[in-house]
Amino acid sequence: MKKRYFVLIILAALILIPFVVSGVRYFMPVPAGVSFESEEYQTDDATFLYDLTYTNNDDAITQEQEIFEEVYTMIGEAEEFLVIDMFLFNDDYNHETLDFPPLSQNLTDKLTAKKSENPDMEIIFITDGINTFYDTYMPPHINELKKAGIEVIFTDLSKLRDSNPLYSGFYRTYFQWFGTSEDQWMINALRPQGPEVNIRSYLTMLNFKANHRKLIINEKNGLVMSANPHDASVHHSNIAMKLNGDILYDLLQSERAVVNFSGGNTRVFSDFADKLPEKTEDDEGQYTVQLITEGKIKDNILEMVNAAEEGDKLSVGLFYLSDRDIVEAFKAALDRNVEMNMILDINQDAFGNEKNGVPNRPVADELTTHDNPANIRWYKSGGEQYHAKFIMLEAEGEVIFNGGSANFTRRNLENYNLETNVLVTAPADSDFAGEITEYFNRLWTNEDADYTLDYEEEAEESLMKTILYRVQEATGLSTF
Repeated sequence: MKKRYFVLIILAALILIPFVVSGVRYFMPVPAGVSFESEEYQTDDATFLYDLTYTNNDDAITQEQEIFEEVYTMIGEAEEFLVIDMFLFNDDYNHETLDFPPLSQNLTDKLTAKKSENPDMEIIFITDGINTFYDTYMPPHINELKKAGIEVIFTDLSKLRDSNPLYSGFYRTYFQWFGTSEDQWMINALRPQGPEVNIRSYLTMLNFKANHRKLIINEKNGLVMSANPHDASVHHSNIAMKLNGDILYDLLQSERAVVNFSGGNTRVFSDFADKLPEKTEDDEGQYTVQLITEGKIKDNILEMVNAAEEGDKLSVGLFYLSDRDIVEAFKAALDRNVEMNMILDINQDAFGNEKNGVPNRPVADELTTHDNPANIRWYKSGGEQYHAKFIMLEAEGEVIFNGGSANFTRRNLENYNLETNVLVTAPADSDFAGEITEYFNRLWTNEDADYTLDYEEEAEESLMKTILYRVQEATGLSTF
């Protein structure tokens, strides 16, 4: 009998300890410098860019690509330093059934050529462990960066809060002590043709956390975007904002924080800051710009939505919409008779694989069946994704725009993933306001091509998908 009780106590402890670990990690603070909100700066320089893939009136697939052309321009113009932070940086996809331009290799070639031309210039490339399938192998293009003398820093994801606590408590208690391994004997889910991976890689991946930022900084400009240098993402429709001035100091500081908790050398960031234009302390300029990261992005979204009044217009373009606080804020705005127009990805395509429409379809159903329904259109996909992440408020005399890397999901907005957005407030008659409103209206009205579909064409009412979405969003047992 005593042995039986002893065994039960041991089993209970083995189960209880991971839940205690989960609780501790859930309430732990984010690393220093994360979840950051900068000062507001005035500037006359703010530019909106986008990529679009769509069907024109002749049923031909057309692409407009601006974002990585601007990335290449910034690399070419850099004279003092480059700091790049990119989430997906690989050519992982099913090469037997799909074929994409070599975007990741093209970026590699631009960076290694720049380093060859200017060997003394510091180039720091920050990225996520997904590109090595969590320390299983080192891709050739990343090895090329290292051999060229470019410092590659893999974000230490273990320092971030756990978005999937039901699993991560057990992982931290039992599995992480096995470390990583370069053994290769299991099929690579991201690239079936190999290289193969191992069980430790999958155990790490199931924590579902990431450095999801996408940006580049040189001594002249910063570019914050929703686009990844990932071959299979090359046709996605994305957005970006190019800025300069005093906000560059904060962009550097936010990246320095990642390098710091990931064990990299942060001293060079002081040198980089010294090479930026001297701070102006100038309160003139038609645009107000602000850097926001992680949880501060959500705070600003909610502030924008809650401030919208009857007669104002909210326009949203999103790859994922699932965060419950934001959904409820949207419904409250609709109840105040705020006009709300949304362009959503259908969530049906992922690099050749078919998805089930979660979370966007159940959320769209909720918003369109609300007492005061939202106006929703689906982006018309030909296998690519509408990968934009932004919200825009058109109020009397001004336009406020919040965009960047962050999907509107719990994982992206509750201090789990690393994210970078910028907030731009512009006069309604300014160039920036004209650029973003023209972009949205072009897609909304199908001005010169077939960009979007009527909501009814892909509408779906599914109790099972609604339940699945709610459970996944609440627990973190999902990839969104």
